[in-house]
Amino acid sequence: MKLMTALVNVALNLSINLDNTQRQYETERNKSIGKRANERLELLLQKRKELQENQDEIENMMNAIFKGVFIHRYRDVIAEIRVVCIEEIGMWMKMYSEAFLNDSYLKYVGWTMYDKQGEVRLKCLTALQGLYYSRELNARLELFTSRFKDRIVSMALDKEYDVAVQAIKLLTLALHNDEILTAEDCESIYHLVYSAHRPVAVAAGEFLYKKLFSHHGPEDEGRPRRGRQCLNANLIRTTVLFFLESELHEHGAYLVDSLWDCASELLKDWESMISLLLDEPYPGEEALTDAQEAALIDIMLCAVRQTCECHPPTGRGPGKRVLTAKEKKTQLDDRTKITETFAVALPLLLAKYSVDPEKVTNLLQFPQYFDLEIYTTGRLEKHLDALLRQVRDVVEKHTDKDVLEACSMTFHALCNEDFTIYNRVDIVRSQILDEQIDKFHRLLEDVLQEGEEPDEDDAYQVLSTLKRITAFHNAHDLTKWDLFTSNYKLLNSGLQNGDMPEQIVAHALQCTHYVILWHLAKVSEGSASKDDMVLLRRQVRAFCLMCQRYLNSISTVVKEQAFTILCDALLIFSYQIVASGREALEPLVFSSDASLQSELLNFILDHVFVDQDEDSSTDDEANKIEALHRRRNLLAAFCKLIIYNVVEMKTGADIFKQYMRLFNEMLSDLGCNFDRSTSAFCGIKELARRFSLTFGLDQLKTREAIAMLHKDGIEFAFKEPSPQGEGGPPLNLAFLDILSEFSSKLLRQDKKTVHLYLERFMTFQMALQRDDCWLPLISYRNSLQMGADDDTLSVISGMSSRSSARSRRSKPPAASKRKLDVSVWVNREQSGPHTPVMMSSPHIVSTVLRDAKKLLPEQGYMGVYSMSNETQHTPLQQPHQHMDYNRRGSGLMEDDEEPIVEDVMMSSEERLDDLNEGMDFDTMDIDLPPSKNRRERSELKPDYFDPASIMDDSVSILSSICLFIHSLIHFIIY
Repeated sequence: MKLMTALVNVALNLSINLDNTQRQYETERNKSIGKRANERLELLLQKRKELQENQDEIENMMNAIFKGVFIHRYRDVIAEIRVVCIEEIGMWMKMYSEAFLNDSYLKYVGWTMYDKQGEVRLKCLTALQGLYYSRELNARLELFTSRFKDRIVSMALDKEYDVAVQAIKLLTLALHNDEILTAEDCESIYHLVYSAHRPVAVAAGEFLYKKLFSHHGPEDEGRPRRGRQCLNANLIRTTVLFFLESELHEHGAYLVDSLWDCASELLKDWESMISLLLDEPYPGEEALTDAQEAALIDIMLCAVRQTCECHPPTGRGPGKRVLTAKEKKTQLDDRTKITETFAVALPLLLAKYSVDPEKVTNLLQFPQYFDLEIYTTGRLEKHLDALLRQVRDVVEKHTDKDVLEACSMTFHALCNEDFTIYNRVDIVRSQILDEQIDKFHRLLEDVLQEGEEPDEDDAYQVLSTLKRITAFHNAHDLTKWDLFTSNYKLLNSGLQNGDMPEQIVAHALQCTHYVILWHLAKVSEGSASKDDMVLLRRQVRAFCLMCQRYLNSISTVVKEQAFTILCDALLIFSYQIVASGREALEPLVFSSDASLQSELLNFILDHVFVDQDEDSSTDDEANKIEALHRRRNLLAAFCKLIIYNVVEMKTGADIFKQYMRLFNEMLSDLGCNFDRSTSAFCGIKELARRFSLTFGLDQLKTREAIAMLHKDGIEFAFKEPSPQGEGGPPLNLAFLDILSEFSSKLLRQDKKTVHLYLERFMTFQMALQRDDCWLPLISYRNSLQMGADDDTLSVISGMSSRSSARSRRSKPPAASKRKLDVSVWVNREQSGPHTPVMMSSPHIVSTVLRDAKKLLPEQGYMGVYSMSNETQHTPLQQPHQHMDYNRRGSGLMEDDEEPIVEDVMMSSEERLDDLNEGMDFDTMDIDLPPSKNRRERSELKPDYFDPASIMDDSVSILSSICLFIHSLIHFIIY
């Protein structure tokens, strides 16, 4: 292929020289007779003839290489050879488009896009990108685009992320022609901006930006640069509409990150966004709806976060990275601009949307990204006072948890002692907390003195005040207000009277937990007195006892809250609290007794391992998912106690018993017909994969354990007979799919031993099954067969390589000196009936299986295709061998793709006929436009009866004979 590329380069130079010579000749001939130089005309004619002859010779060489090499090797069984072929033909079409950029050559790239190897598909896309990049060549790609456009669009969802990225980039280049992609095609790319894989999302973002945002009409010329009527404001509206129509409102950060590389200037236009929110619409202009305003605030917040943090959102990359000096300077400049802009606008926005919880929650997060020094240096203190007034007003109006926590985090961000504004903010914060805590103590005293069940108004006042205090206590130290005593009285009253509302009890438990944590943080600093240590120890024990008593509450919300907090407290105050030189905290260690451990375990068994239908009182799918999420959190809280030895390790046995019970129930209900693609089964496979990684890289160290794992797994898979009767798959056969995750941990020689042991349980009919229910057995056998799919042998030297491999296998390898001693469990039960051991499929390359029709036309076709009913099997063609060959031969292309994709093992003659079928191509010769006098190319047609072809076919027959003898010996022995 490299030689062909060099010839193409030579042909291109010859074509250029020939054109130049032709122009010089025409110029000289058009001169008048008196000025015409006959000698020069003769020289030019001679040079043109010489160039024409050279070009014809180069054409013949290229045609010979293309027909003799490329036609046979662009579908080679070795992926690297297919990659080289597609890479080079892409260069030919780009270098010499006049000769090669036509449908006669483009079709090979189109067909190869269906290849099963990702690297081959990737090379097809990169080759096409070089063609679509030039607008001049787009017109010559119309037929190819119409034929293979659907395939390119589908490759945007390719399982190989690199292929998907290049497919989207190719479609982006195709946007030069608006008629190529339909609205449905574009919509299939749009949703990829929410992909978790960042390169795919960024490529889709660029596609979205060029499709929706890069077209400017004449009406956009006179728009102002800033404000509500500027061009960016119109594009921001378009972004908001797209965000809402995607119906993925919670993924605004992903949309911003996808558009960041190509539309960062648009997303940083804070003035236009604020103008759309605050300014009144102009006459005739449509105002933003409530949903559009909420979406715009969300996008604006995500853009501010992306600007200040300079890293993708969670799940889209490795996390924070080291910024360059230029990036740091840009980050500081942007942060300064954000502070100057939103310090003025944020109080106004909060005043306008103060009653909307969703909008207020997002707006209150902006101060976390401010450069607080700007308030002083920019003389913006009055805007700070306005912001604090608005936040205080929000605290008094709202009781929503998210809003209150956002207010708490705003004060936490502004209360920074390193800045001069600290005193201003601290005064306002202290006033808010004093009012709320005094109100809480007054209300609580009234409720406890009455001794009766609090009415709805009193309960609401207590709950709303407790919510505000709990939200602020999460981020601020409130220990000086002594909230533990008040909360303990409230919780004790709830236990004694049983009339306290569940929400009040739940928030009281959470607030008391915060009190203890802040007290622990103060004690851990080392400046606490002995009295503080004794007080904290007493509070911890009293609070844990209170949580333990609330485990028997009739309210599910209270029980779950008490259980979670109790598990966290036991973990925090376990013996590990004295680690890392904190021996002074040893008096605070709190160990759970046997009764507490038993109560925690019983809670898990009663509230976690229950049927989902019984646990959920409604049929709403969202509520069921939420209930499942809560049960998972409860189980995780208890499992942490087991991991860190807070409770005895034996309690974990009861957890595993529940999993085994659920697994056995699933098998008994579904049997062998359950869907292997479900999330539950995939989760078990993922768990097996992760468990296999725990065996490490030292295979010799874990050799015996891995072998016994496979042995017991095989026995378990075939232990229970099929519920469908004879001929059906065993009940536990799906376990082999799980067991295949551990095949990579076997040594090379041990795989062969385990494979032999597997075949002891198999019958001849099992090896021939190809139904979906037998896929676990097929995949497990493939994982044990070494080298069956290795693309390591050259096609041309395939037979010689295998011959040398056989000679090497005749010698005992060094690794086999330490053979696994498994003869006991491989050869045991000798008295039982033996099942035939199936042969592994031979490694087949394209030169091994030639078209036998060319060699023996009178005997009929004996190749790799299915024969008609009249065709008789020769002794060289065992039925199961024929099946293996056919399955192997169709392995390069997608099984469900179009019939235009031919089989890998087609002969050269049939290949040419099939490739041209359905395509209006009347020639396969390389047609170089400048050349006028063509030689006849009949002598370049490949000779199908050359000695090399006959030798290859003879080798194929000999290989089939050896294969039959080998199979016969196996049947005789076993």
